[in-house]
Amino acid sequence: QVQLVESGGGLVQAGGSLILSCAISGTIFSFNTMAWYRQTPGKQRELVAAIGADGRTNYADFVKGRFTISRDNAKKAGYLQMNSLQPEDTAVYYCNSDLRFLSGRVYTYWGQGTQVTVSS
Repeated sequence: QVQLVESGGGLVQAGGSLILSCAISGTIFSFNTMAWYRQTPGKQRELVAAIGADGRTNYADFVKGRFTISRDNAKKAGYLQMNSLQPEDTAVYYCNSDLRFLSGRVYTYWGQGTQVTVSS
């Protein structure tokens, strides 16, 4: 069964750093765009950063210069390096990716989410 599994969340003080990982388990042909979203209670899920299969990146304005998204195609994984974390970055972070299967079909998958808490 194909899954996206996030890890790396936790509690950090303001100004600190965390690295989130998203690993794709199961058999796929490739993965296209991989993105990180975040959500806080009562708010809609919002895009944090995305990286295409060609390596092009896109960032939300509120993380530009602080977060870096990357991917490792051989390991079927993606990463989000988060620096200079602030309390307002506290949220559940979700990994999202368009997975291409051997059949040629592409489906969008979500991870289960990982909590990031930044204390002031």
